[in-house]
Amino acid sequence: MISVLNSVSQLGAENALSSTQASLQNTLLQLSTGLKINSGADDAAGLSIAAGLGANIAALTQSSQNASNGVGLLQTADGALSQVTSLLNKAVTLATEAANGQLTAAQSTAADAAYQSILTEITQIGSTTNFNGTAVFSATPMTTFTSDGTTGGTTTTSTTTGALSSTTLALDSTDLTSVAKATAALTAITAAIDTVSGSRGTIGASVNQLTADANVQNAEVTNLTSAQNSVQNADIGTTVAKMTQYNVLEQTGMAALSQTNQAEQSVLKLLQ
Repeated sequence: MISVLNSVSQLGAENALSSTQASLQNTLLQLSTGLKINSGADDAAGLSIAAGLGANIAALTQSSQNASNGVGLLQTADGALSQVTSLLNKAVTLATEAANGQLTAAQSTAADAAYQSILTEITQIGSTTNFNGTAVFSATPMTTFTSDGTTGGTTTTSTTTGALSSTTLALDSTDLTSVAKATAALTAITAAIDTVSGSRGTIGASVNQLTADANVQNAEVTNLTSAQNSVQNADIGTTVAKMTQYNVLEQTGMAALSQTNQAEQSVLKLLQ
């Protein structure tokens, strides 16, 4: 039957062509963005998963940086304490020399002046050493916050370096002006060396912990990024193949639509 009111074949060709063109546009969008999920309409569940993974990756990336900053601060503290240890070793030499009892008064005065200078330098190291504008030696704990982006995945690591000065090392009241005082100073200096060594040990353990945390976080970022890519990234080879397919379908669809139009034109020939 020939009809001029409703052409089922024409409507079918138009619908098919419209669907093909929509698919082609979506494929071109995927190629331009590199993503197979560009809106919730593409894959609502996949979009939610990719967004969640993205949040995890962002949190872990910043957490790794937080841990690295914490390591930097602690390494700064350790370096300063290493200098303090060197100064205390010099103080041991001076105190041992002064305790010998064979120095003249002038020599004892000179040895004590050098010793007091060392104590002043230790105090200066404690008050001026900083990391990113923050005092390194303080009674306030240095905290490092890390998170994987989930409610239960947060950790806070605290390390207290403590204040550093000749007073905190119990050396502020010592001098080398006599044999007895030099002997007492030597005992105090030895105790101070042990204190500094203990602090360096605590700092070293925290550095190891934060370094391990950063390594784990970096590994998790790599794994989660791979998972996110699998969910949201377009397979370029497959997408190009689809584009070629839709291009061919578009051309054949337009040809089919043209043929249906020509069929309708045949009605006019009956009237001529």
